[in-house]
Amino acid sequence: MSAFEKLKAHSHKISHFQHLASICGWDQAAVMPSGGSQARSEAMAELYVHMHNLQTQPQLADWFAEAEQETLNPQDSATLRELKRGWQQANVLPESLVQAKSLAGSKCEHAWRTQRGENDWQGFEKNWAEVVKLSQEEAQIRAEATGLSPYDAMLDIYEPGTQSASLDVLFSDVKSWLPEMIDHAIDKQSSEQFIQPHGTFATQTQKALGLDVMKLLQFDFNHGRLDESVHPFCGGVPSDVRITTRYDENEFVQSLMGIVHETGHARYEQGLPKSLAGLPSGQARSMGIHESQSLFFEMQLGRSNAFIAHLAHLAGEHFTAQDSALFSQDNFQKLYTRVKKDFIRVDADELTYPAHVILRYEIERDLINGNIKHTDVPELWDQKMQAYLGLSTKDNYKNGCMQDIHWTDGAFGYFPSYTLGAMYAAQFMAAMKQTVDVDTVVESGDLTPIFTWLSDNIWSKGSLLTTNELVTQATGETLNAQFFKDHLKARYL
Repeated sequence: MSAFEKLKAHSHKISHFQHLASICGWDQAAVMPSGGSQARSEAMAELYVHMHNLQTQPQLADWFAEAEQETLNPQDSATLRELKRGWQQANVLPESLVQAKSLAGSKCEHAWRTQRGENDWQGFEKNWAEVVKLSQEEAQIRAEATGLSPYDAMLDIYEPGTQSASLDVLFSDVKSWLPEMIDHAIDKQSSEQFIQPHGTFATQTQKALGLDVMKLLQFDFNHGRLDESVHPFCGGVPSDVRITTRYDENEFVQSLMGIVHETGHARYEQGLPKSLAGLPSGQARSMGIHESQSLFFEMQLGRSNAFIAHLAHLAGEHFTAQDSALFSQDNFQKLYTRVKKDFIRVDADELTYPAHVILRYEIERDLINGNIKHTDVPELWDQKMQAYLGLSTKDNYKNGCMQDIHWTDGAFGYFPSYTLGAMYAAQFMAAMKQTVDVDTVVESGDLTPIFTWLSDNIWSKGSLLTTNELVTQATGETLNAQFFKDHLKARYL
C-alpha cells in the first residue's frame, strides 16, 4: 500500500468516529434528557481526544513526506492537500487542551439553554470565562504555528485562506451603504397593508407543512430527517443528515423559513461527492460556501415571488381554520420581505441580517486577539446594536450577547461565514440565471434544473478546489460583493 493509500485508509477510520460524534451531538441538542448532560459531555470529550490521537499519530509525518513524492492525479493531489491541512491543524493542539475545551464547551452550552431564558448573564459568564480562556489559548497556539494573528488562525478553520484584513475592508464597505438602505426600505414599506399571523398554529401542523416544503426542495428522506431543537441547525453526515427547527404556536413564519434554510445546508451535504466520502476532499469547501447554500435556499430562492407562491399555497392547505387572506401570495410576499430592526439574528430579515453578523465579527475578532475582555462584551454589544440598528440591549442579555449558541463552545471565527455566504449566494444566482430561467422553473414546481446547476458547480466539487477556484469556475470571478448589494437593492428598493 502506498503512503497516499495509507493516509486515505486512516482518514476513513477517523471519519467513522466523526460520524458518531456528529450524531451524538445532534442527540444532545435535540432529544437527550437534561440529566444526561454530564455523562454525555465526558463521553464526547473522550471521543474527541480519541479522534485527536488518531489525527496526530507519529507515523503520519512520514506518510505525508512519502506521499508528496508520489505521482498523483489532480483529484488525489487535492485530497492530499486537504488531508495535510487537517493533520497540521490537529497536530498543533495538545490533547489536554482538546479535552478541556470539549468539557468546558459542553458545560457552558448545556447551562446556556436555561440561563438564556432567565437572562442570567452572571451565571453564563462564569462558564463562558473558561471557554474564552481555552479558545484564546488555542488561537495563540495556532497563530504561532501559522504566522497568522490569533483570530485569523481561528478564522482559517472555517474559511481557509480568508483573513480579517480582507473582511475589514469588505464589511466596512457594507456598513457604508447598509444603514441607509435599511431606512429606505422601512420607509418604503411603512404604508403597506398586510395581515400578520394570528390564532394558534399547532406544532404538528407546522411540521407537516415543513415536510411538504422539504419535498418541494427534493430533500432525500432516506438519508435525513427533521427534528426540533432550541437553536435550529444542520448536523449529522451526508448519508444521514439531521436538520432541526424550533416552533412557536403563535406564528409559523420563522419555523417555516428556518426549515428552508436548513434544507439548503442538508442538500449540499447530500450532494457532496459520494466517491470521496470519508475524505476531507469530499467535505464542504468552507462554512461560507455552506452558508451560501442555505442562504441560496432561504433568501435567493425562498423569498422570490415564484417560490413564495408555493409556500402560500401549501400553508393555506395546512392551516384551513385561518383566514384564507393570510395565505395570499401578496400577503406572504410582504410577510417574508418585511424589514424590521430587531434583536434576534436568526429571526432577522435579509436586509438587517448583515448588521447582526458584522457586530459579532468585530467583537469576536477583538476578543480572540486579546484587545477586549469577555466581560466587556455586553456593553460593546449594546454600543454596536445602537450604532448599527438603533436598538439598546442594556441588561437584555438573552436578546443580546447570550442569544447565539456559537460562542458557548468556542466556535470563534464562524460568524463571518454568514455574510460571506449571503454574498456568494447572490453571485451564484446571478451566474445561474445566465443559463437557467429560474422563475419559470420555480413556477413549474419541479426545481430540478436549479439543483442540477448547484450540483454541477458547487455540491459535486466538495473540497477539490480552493474557495476562490470554486467561485471562479462557477461564476467567472472571485467573490464580488456588488452582486449582493444589487440583489438587495432590486428586492427592497
